[in-house]
Amino acid sequence: MKKERKRKIFVAALLLVAFVLWTVLVSLADVRQIGPLGSRVGIATVNAWIHRAVGVNMALYTVTHWLGLVPVFVMLGVAVLGLLQWIKRKNILRVDFDILLLGAFYIVVFGFYVLFEYLVINYRPVLIDGYLEASYPSSTTMLVACVMPTAAMQLDARIKNRAVKSCTLTLCYAFAVFMIIGRLISGVHWISDIIGGLLLSASLVTAYYSLDKYKN
Repeated sequence: MKKERKRKIFVAALLLVAFVLWTVLVSLADVRQIGPLGSRVGIATVNAWIHRAVGVNMALYTVTHWLGLVPVFVMLGVAVLGLLQWIKRKNILRVDFDILLLGAFYIVVFGFYVLFEYLVINYRPVLIDGYLEASYPSSTTMLVACVMPTAAMQLDARIKNRAVKSCTLTLCYAFAVFMIIGRLISGVHWISDIIGGLLLSASLVTAYYSLDKYKN
């Protein structure tokens, strides 16, 4: 068990290193002015080619934008559950360990979200309401890819009915896939943004999974 835990932590560390290296590559390699208002974008050749291939679909952008509130509500739900347990048991240390761990995980995810709002690596390939917005890594991709799998882990442990469990888990993962693909083909992100979001979320989720799985 300990060996498996160490292996997962090692994988999480490798994924984090991959994210850092990818971020450096995006910042320094093939940087050209291909974005709106002359904004400079890394890995320009690949990014521009894929962006031209998928085009821009603002209707899909709007759908995925509003559906991006789903992981936010999931995070709030976990916070409310933890708060209710805290009030009922009168001691935060008596709150279920997995709820505390998941809450800490979501704080880390939110911290990365805020960080890349200020640490601008790339801007979007389109203007949003006439403004340039930071786009790396894709924050929606990161939130969905972090929140939905970890929510599925919680639901897997807490739902007893097998049919309901199977349906719920399928919906969680299908929603995540739809959102990630939707953000790409909506044309509001470069492919490098999506890859960055996936690498970061994979690292965080793997680290969380190693700790949660072996909490006992």
